Amino acid sequence: MFKGKKHDKKASNEPDIIEPMDAGKTQKVSLGQIQQSGIPENYVEIDRYPLTPPFAYAVITQNTENLEHLYVVDELPLTPKERKIYNDLKAVLEYDLKPAEENETPQESFRKQLPKIIAAHQDELPDLSGLEARKITYYATRDMLGLERIGPLMDDILIEDISCGGLNKPVYVWHKKYESMMANIRFETEEELDNFIVKLVHLSGKHISTTYPIVDATLPGKHRLSAMFRREVTPLGTSFTIRKFKEDPYTIIDLLNIGTINETIATYLWMLMDNKMSLMVLGSTGAGKTTALNAISGFIPASFKIFTVEEVAEINLPHENWVSSISRTGYGAQDEGAIGLFELLKAAVRHRPDYIVVGEVRGEEAYVLFQAVATGHGGLCTMHADQVEAGLKRLVQDPMNVPAASIPLMHCALVVKRVNTRTGPGSRSIVRRVTQMSEILGADAVKDISTWNPAKDEFEINISGSRLLKRIAESNGLTLDEVREEMERRKRVLRWMRAHNMRDYRKFSQTVAMYRKDPERVYRRAMKFTEIPGV
Repeated sequence: MFKGKKHDKKASNEPDIIEPMDAGKTQKVSLGQIQQSGIPENYVEIDRYPLTPPFAYAVITQNTENLEHLYVVDELPLTPKERKIYNDLKAVLEYDLKPAEENETPQESFRKQLPKIIAAHQDELPDLSGLEARKITYYATRDMLGLERIGPLMDDILIEDISCGGLNKPVYVWHKKYESMMANIRFETEEELDNFIVKLVHLSGKHISTTYPIVDATLPGKHRLSAMFRREVTPLGTSFTIRKFKEDPYTIIDLLNIGTINETIATYLWMLMDNKMSLMVLGSTGAGKTTALNAISGFIPASFKIFTVEEVAEINLPHENWVSSISRTGYGAQDEGAIGLFELLKAAVRHRPDYIVVGEVRGEEAYVLFQAVATGHGGLCTMHADQVEAGLKRLVQDPMNVPAASIPLMHCALVVKRVNTRTGPGSRSIVRRVTQMSEILGADAVKDISTWNPAKDEFEINISGSRLLKRIAESNGLTLDEVREEMERRKRVLRWMRAHNMRDYRKFSQTVAMYRKDPERVYRRAMKFTEIPGV
């Protein structure tokens, strides 16, 4: 490993060293192998970690002049002999591979069939070493499942989205640690790029063509794909963006750990959800609205029935009594067969859910959601806005047209943003913070419960005079002091959960459910916890 050293052409004759990487150990890689990965001059390696060891690694490099990052996919290349065998195997697979069985994903089906097909054609394939066979299997799996050269990017749990702006344009990734950066991947022919997108769209069960050049789809694994085909609407050719789905979604514990919220905000949200109150999460694209919505949903009591409405599946809940619905695009000039959020919301009300959760409101479906909230359903949704006041103005204007008198039915709104914070002398970092949380008093009136101080990176809480806490006290036959005491008890429970790393969304939901059924028992367990400094 040559971490922190400049790329040097003179070292290119050095032999490759290939060793499987164990967890926590550094992979030994020669400069000759790194050169094959395409690291330009004037770049230094600053980070490296395994994706599919020993065949694929992520190498994070930085330009020594402008300090820009470059994401390098370092894959072990096929030798000419392995390439020929790989092409022969692909031809066999294309002929022998059977469709996935019912209740089986394409990935599961492929991985189950691959060893059997190889064994059946052993006579046609020459003897290979164990490493050679594994390498060919790696490339076959990567390519036959449709991900091809972006396969390693999909395997990187630190990457949130992958995009390409067209022919000969580099692929860009959004990395949780290093943010937006170019990758050493690009599509150099129109045929390659077009065929790749057609394959991806077909994997989602949809169709893309020059007649229907714009597609939003859900890939296997629930990853969100947005694609534009050829030069019908994008002059530089086919473009795409993939927003990766997180199988293990963030919980409130995660948001506390990374500083998006503090304990008071978390406890306040817990009280609202426990009492079936409605809430909006506002923010710009990529701010973390859906992440926050998922986390807050973990406070919804396990006994409640939830109905989610989305254009693309992004919400992931641990609740058993959960109905998930996805909108559908139509066909032909008349958009025949289309089912939008408006229709899904009307259907949701008939299912008598306790909570209706809308992935994002931006049209007439907002009116239906507010009507549902008015009839006693709890409501959660996200919307594009950078302030609570701006979000309320959007609601009463076209195309949402929510009556001003109905706005207070949405009890609370919070704004989540990606912000720049100081991490030390001369250094800054991009983080996500809930910059505003307000109770909604009217179409043009709010009461701020929390605001974020950027100079100190602190939350300034003003919970005194909260109308919602007063309403919770009245509806439960409690005094305000008793409600505040309950909030302190729940803070202690959250602190205990953090200390014991109960951040898994299923474990988190189970603990919240236990507290609702037997608060004393859970609180006693939390009280036994010895407080750790900094928690």
